[in-house]
Amino acid sequence: MLKVIDFSGLISFQDLGRKGFQSFGVPVSGAMDWFAQRVANELVGNSKDATVIEIGLGDITFRAKRDCVLAVTGAGFEVQNYVWTFPLWTSFYVRAGWHVQIKKISGGNWAYLAIAGGFDVPQVLGSSSSYSRAGIGSPIHVGDVLQNGKPNGELTKLAARDFPVQKFIQYSQTPTIDVIAGPQRERFDNTFFENEYTLSKSFDRMGYRLEGKEIESNYKSELISEGMTMGSIQITNQGQPIVMMADSPTTGGYPKIANVIRADLPLLAQCESRTSKIQFREISVNEAQDKYRRMMKT
Repeated sequence: MLKVIDFSGLISFQDLGRKGFQSFGVPVSGAMDWFAQRVANELVGNSKDATVIEIGLGDITFRAKRDCVLAVTGAGFEVQNYVWTFPLWTSFYVRAGWHVQIKKISGGNWAYLAIAGGFDVPQVLGSSSSYSRAGIGSPIHVGDVLQNGKPNGELTKLAARDFPVQKFIQYSQTPTIDVIAGPQRERFDNTFFENEYTLSKSFDRMGYRLEGKEIESNYKSELISEGMTMGSIQITNQGQPIVMMADSPTTGGYPKIANVIRADLPLLAQCESRTSKIQFREISVNEAQDKYRRMMKT
């Protein structure tokens, strides 16, 4: 049980997402960095679909109301528990009355806080994920006391775990992001794949606007809106890419040159605005599937 003392930035409950309702215009949502969310739950003995708190682009401070075990994963943050500083990708014991602060530093955008037993949050359409634009999900306010379920083991045995993140994913501010061809790939030359792009200041959970060399289209005809998903890369009329993220709309009308593979979505999610230098590489569907399978051997 944690009491929210203060926070800044984007704070929300997230799980694996709200699947099966895109045909009704409801985004999947879920964690921006799905890998970090999954590992945070594993570290404290939760099921992979347990609810976590996503902390984006800011800080948050809690006070434990009773003894608990927490884990924080992601990139670009540090954790202070009472008088100690803990690295990310570890679980740690918190005694009642202690303060826990998750502070934004450099090197990423999103952190994930899991508590042994999972946060006890009402579900909407089968998920606890928040989609703030539609008012779906439970918002978090200063002063809230966040309840958790029963841990799946003794707290002392769930604490002091760590995860060898570097064996599975290499977070970087100069990443090469693998993609598969999109449905309108033939409309464009290789400009997108031959140049670096940066993340603009205009980004959020819905989409990442990128800036770089203008990408020209060989087609001038209008495109009828069609389905989209997290990772879809649209090219605007100004020739700049927009990558759809966790709160992606369910349809869109810009042509899609490519789609970020699932294994590399966490890398892109953790790229920082005006700092990262991002390159994209086209691979096959089979290669994308192999990369995902290797990543899931955790």
